[in-house]
Amino acid sequence: MKSINLSLPPEPVANKALLAKSNKKEQKIYVGCPEWGKKEWVGKFYPSGTQEKDFLYAYARLFNCIELNTTYYQIPAVAQVQKWRATAGPGFKFCPKFPQFITHVQRLTNCMAETIAFINAISAFEDSLGPLFLMPHPQMGPNALGIIEKFIAKLPADLDLFLELRHPLWFANGLNKQLYDMARHYDVGLIITDAAGRRDCVHMYLTKPEAFIRFVGNELHPTDYARIDEWVNRIKLWLDEGLPSLYFFMHQHNRVDAPVLNKYLVEKLNEVCHLHLPVPQMHDAQGVLF
Repeated sequence: MKSINLSLPPEPVANKALLAKSNKKEQKIYVGCPEWGKKEWVGKFYPSGTQEKDFLYAYARLFNCIELNTTYYQIPAVAQVQKWRATAGPGFKFCPKFPQFITHVQRLTNCMAETIAFINAISAFEDSLGPLFLMPHPQMGPNALGIIEKFIAKLPADLDLFLELRHPLWFANGLNKQLYDMARHYDVGLIITDAAGRRDCVHMYLTKPEAFIRFVGNELHPTDYARIDEWVNRIKLWLDEGLPSLYFFMHQHNRVDAPVLNKYLVEKLNEVCHLHLPVPQMHDAQGVLF
């Protein structure tokens, strides 16, 4: 860990010009995790005695969004989507991941029927639908840009779409310019993934007036908190320059302690950015909030 530079890269010049054109009147910050169904959270993050059927309700009392990875494995039924929406309540955002059959099995080709079925299902989230994230197969590098662009061009133009790319060649000499231009053309965001083992993915480019950050921590190591401090400062810069909305998803390898770091993130955002975000509450062994 000591040999890895975990600091954020310098701010791209292009971000300021993009944000200058955005509407700063209403700025929204969404903070969440990649799942709600952790039994280990009962009595620590969820009230003691919380039943599994009530995990989403308890989660939505802590956070205002979810990185919905369950859609990666199966397209949900409309009735299930409607139930999730009703359980979470107003103001909560679901951010569904495109199914693996579309992205990894078919690699974005010959899958329009499945894509339509997916979009029809998640449309039932209505105003609770946040950004969708599309992660092409990690083997799809810059030579697959045409395939990715062709797929995106067929999607409804009003989808709030973010793209996550993992092939190293997208970042070999900085962010691929053709990718950046394509994303700007179609109003597609580029997910920023901050992981200790993939510093190239922390590209910091905004291609639309919205940010989608996936932070991978290291079991609450002290560097996790230092990295969050740096992110809070960068988010303050973006907010000051006009960023309307931001989604920040906290990952930990064991997934149990992600809410701890999210609590710290929200507290620092309130302190540094002068926000008034609800701070996630935790419970001690007796169920007392703190």
